[in-house]
This record gives sequence, structure tokens and C-alpha cells, in this order.
Amino acid sequence: MAVLRRLLSMIFAPLGPLLVIAPTERAVWAIAGLAPVALVIAATAPGAWIIAPVLGAALIALVVIDALLSGRNAGWDIDAPADTEIGEPVLLAVTARFAGGRRKAVQAALACDPRLAESGRVTFTLSPEVDAPGWRGEARVTPVRRGTAEFARAWLRWEGPLGLGARQVSYPLDRAVRIWPDLSPVRSKDLQTFLRNAQTGLIARRIRGEGTQFEALSEYEAGMDRRRIDWKASARHNHLYARENESERNNQIVFAFDCGQAMCEPVDGLPRIDRAVSAALTCAYVALKGGDKCALFGFAQTPQLMTPFIGDTRAFHRLQSAAAGLDYTAAEPNFTLALATLTTKLKRRSLVVVFSDFTDPTAAEIMVESLGRLANKHLVLFVTMADAEIEDLIAAPPGDIATLARSVTADTLAQQRKLVLQRLRRMGIDVIEAPWDAIGPQLIDRYFLIKNSEAIG
Repeated sequence: MAVLRRLLSMIFAPLGPLLVIAPTERAVWAIAGLAPVALVIAATAPGAWIIAPVLGAALIALVVIDALLSGRNAGWDIDAPADTEIGEPVLLAVTARFAGGRRKAVQAALACDPRLAESGRVTFTLSPEVDAPGWRGEARVTPVRRGTAEFARAWLRWEGPLGLGARQVSYPLDRAVRIWPDLSPVRSKDLQTFLRNAQTGLIARRIRGEGTQFEALSEYEAGMDRRRIDWKASARHNHLYARENESERNNQIVFAFDCGQAMCEPVDGLPRIDRAVSAALTCAYVALKGGDKCALFGFAQTPQLMTPFIGDTRAFHRLQSAAAGLDYTAAEPNFTLALATLTTKLKRRSLVVVFSDFTDPTAAEIMVESLGRLANKHLVLFVTMADAEIEDLIAAPPGDIATLARSVTADTLAQQRKLVLQRLRRMGIDVIEAPWDAIGPQLIDRYFLIKNSEAIG
């Protein structure tokens, strides 16, 4: 049936350079139904064989007439946002206008980048608009990768009143949608409320907070933390006094992203690298609010980018733009080259947050050695996402030999993973291992813990 429909489309295609008249599925089934009729005529009345081709020609003529009765396209528009964020649904709309004729159905299709739609194609079913003379159709797509998704071509197809013939027109497109990292955690009400109530902020003075650098003594008041009471000073003055410390500021924080094969694997629908980017940008926003400086570093087989340090929330968009440029690489990362390059670029002790993942013990050995050398000069925080798939395989009931074998293999991988993380901890490297949706909050909590202990400077 599909072959017959293609042949009929080739017959009708030369009727116009851009406009094509094509049979619908109903017409194809009708033409296919004439085949047994021709066989019956040939078997019962051979002299009447001319009836079959006449019927076929009449049906083809009816297809052409029906398509011409559908009217002509007087223009159409495509509504698409210029920017969106990964994982956020995008509403696309097509509006078509027609001159004359009657239409039974109208469809449209857009050829786009697979990062916007996995199949590389978005289809629309248009319906008449209630308050406007036109047809409109909408479709929602969810971007699955960062970058620029281009629309290459568009097709519009409308059927005649009988549903036998259709007219189709196609246009080249020069439209694109820029897909940015997900910043929904930064815009969340909880985070914004926390930042408004935080003791640190964008104030050009020395901030009294929870650091360890002594700033001043103040009279103890109800509600203060009792651990802040300076007992020696209180004994001298016969009155309770509390210590006020200077909050640590102006630290350098580098968020380093492994863009290799393991981080490109999806977790809950999106690549791990994109989950990591979202958590890192959220923590970077909090750090900028706290007076620290942030930079991004991306690497795979070779270093991809290294941004300058940003110290103002007004320049946060520069971090977002740089994160959008992190590429996906289907290869193992070169930790030795990447972290050695990062070490040469850092002129003072910094907090380096490394987002990575591993499955191969051999590759993990190289990673551990490189992180150890980096930890000799800087404070390193290693962030990895818990593998829910391995945990599900381990917890699966052993109903058969295959399931038991998968559980044993998954448990072996989990034990190897624990050994690697234990080695990192013994080397003095802090480790965060959590599900992807808990990485961001835990990273912010760990950042404040490190900042208040003045472990960076």
C-alpha cells in the first residue's frame, strides 16, 4: 500500500514545482480496491476490459478535482520560542491561512534537530480557529540536550472535501531554538527566600557571620547560639558576651565537568552532565551571592573550556552561556591531562568541585590518581550520582538464573564503586553521592559547611 501511494504521488508531483497534489490514504485504498474488480471483469466479460482502466482514470481525475477544490494556501506562520531550557516542555504552533475551497483535514510537519525532538520530526493536526479565519495546530516537545536546535524544513498538507486528494507544499526554514541549561532550581521560591534571609549578601563591607575569623564581641541576647558565648570575656566583664566572626569571602570555586561517555548516559530522561550542570549553576548562584568567585571547567579527551572567574551575580549569565557550550563526547575522559591543565591555570588555593561518574575500575584508578595530585594543592569535592538502575537490579527477587546473575553482577559493580569512593575519602577528598534530584541541595549544604570552616583559603 505504501509503495502504491508513493507511485501515485510521483505521478501527481510534476503538477507544480513547489505545490504537490497527492492521493490520500482513502484514495489509495479505493484504487487498490479496483484490482479485484478488474480481475472479475476479465474473468466474466473479457470484452468489457476497457471498464477497468476507465474506472481507474475516473478515480484519478476525482483525486485531482478533490485536491483542487481544497483551495490554495495563502500563507502560514510558525510560532516557536527563541530560547528554552533543557527538560522544559516547548510549545510549537503552526497557523495556516487558505483562499477559497473547502478542506476536510489539514496537517503540518517540521524537520528539526534531534535534540529538540528525538525523531527529528514534529507533526501537527490543524483545526479551524474559532475567532480567526485560519487553521491552527499545536505540539509540545521536550528538549533532551543543550545547544541550538534548528528547523530545516516545513511541510503543509490539506485534503479536499471528499478526502481523496490532497495538496502539499514545503518550504525551507531558517529558524532555531537555543536550548539552555535548566535554571529552575535557581528560580525556585525556596532558594530565593533562603538567599533573602541569608546573613551573607552583596554588601560592600566586612560581613559578620559564622566563620572562624574573630570580628568583635557583642552582648549575648536571647535567641543567640549558646556556642558563640565567649566564657573568658564574660567572666572578665561579669556579663555574657558572644563572639561575632567574619564570614569568609572572595574564595575561588571551580566547577569541573566530565563530559565523557559515562556522563552522557541518561538518568530519568536527561543526560547526567545536564543534571550536573543544573546543580552546579544553582550552587554557583548561591556562591556569588555569598561574595565568592566562580568559574567553569569542562573536559573530555581534552579540555573543552575554562571560563574566567566571575564575582558578580550580574555576570551570572556568562556562566550559563559557557555551560550551554559544554559538548557531549562519546569517549572516555582524560583525567590526567584535564586536571593537570586545571592545576596550571589556578594561581591560588581553590575549591574544585568535580562532577564525574565511572563504571570501569581501570578508568577509576586513573581518575583517583589525578584527583589525588589535584588535592595536594586545592580542596577537592567529588560529586557523583547514585545509579538507581544498579540498585534496582540488586534488589530484584532472584526468580530465575538470569535475574540472579544480573543481581550478582550489579552487586559487584556497586562494591567496586564503594571501594573507589572510600579511597577518595581516605585521600582527604570530600565525596557527595546522591540521586540526581538531591545533588543540588547537598552541594549547597556542603559549600556552606566548607565556607564556614574556612577550609578553602
